[in-house]
Amino acid sequence: MAGLASDGSNPDVGLLYDINGLAGSTPSWFDHAMAFTGEYGILIALVLLVLGCWWSVRRRGAAEDSVAAVAGIVWAPLAAGVALLVNIPIRGFVERPRPFLDHQGLDVLVPGKSDYSFVSDHATLAMAVAAALFVAHRRYGLAAIGLALAEGFCRVYLGVHYPTDVIGGLALGTAVALLLAPVALALLTPLVAAVARSGRLGGLVRSRRADDGRRAQAPAAVPEQAPLPAPGTGAGADPDENGLAA
Repeated sequence: MAGLASDGSNPDVGLLYDINGLAGSTPSWFDHAMAFTGEYGILIALVLLVLGCWWSVRRRGAAEDSVAAVAGIVWAPLAAGVALLVNIPIRGFVERPRPFLDHQGLDVLVPGKSDYSFVSDHATLAMAVAAALFVAHRRYGLAAIGLALAEGFCRVYLGVHYPTDVIGGLALGTAVALLLAPVALALLTPLVAAVARSGRLGGLVRSRRADDGRRAQAPAAVPEQAPLPAPGTGAGADPDENGLAA
C-alpha cells in the first residue's frame, strides 16, 4: 500500500499536500493548537461528551430507557478498545510507512511518530465511540460523529496520516461499533439492569431525583366512591313510605 502513495499524481497524496499545506499559511500558535487538538483535545472532548450523555439519560425518561441508554454508553469505550485491537493486525499486515517518510515538504506538527500509518488509531477510536454513542442517544451521537470527522481532518493536517488512513479508521470504527452492538447490548443490558436495582450503585444508572420527580407527577388515585342508596332507602327516609300506601 505504501507503493500507492509514492506517486505524486495519486489523489491520496495530492489531498495530503492540500490539507497539510494549510499549516504553512497559519500562525504558529494555531499550529500548536491544532497539534494539541488532534493528539488529545478531541479525544478529551469525546470523553466529556460521553459523560454528559450519561448524566443526561440517567435523569430523564423512564427507568427502562435509562437502562438501555446507559448500556449503549458503556459500549462506546468498549467498542473503541475492540476497534483498536482489530487495528493491530491490520497495521502489521499493510505496513504502510508514515507519509513524511516517503514525501518531502510536509509540515509535520507532531514529531516522533515511528509506527505504521494505516489505519489511523485516532480516527478509529473517535469514530467507534461516536457510532456507539449514536446508538445510545441520537443527539449526542451526532455531536460525537462531528468530533470524529474533525479528528480525521486534524490527523492529515498534522502531516502524520494520509487521507485514506483516516477513511479506513472511520470505516473500521463504525463497523466494529455497529456490527457488534447487538451482541454487546444483549450482554450489557442485563448487567446494567442489575446495577440499577442495586441500592448502592443504582444511582449510576438512574437518578433517584428522576424517580422521585416522576412519582410526584403521577396523578393521584381517585378515592372509590360508595354506591348511591336506592330511592327511599337512604338516611332520613320514612320507613312507612315503602309498601304501606297500597
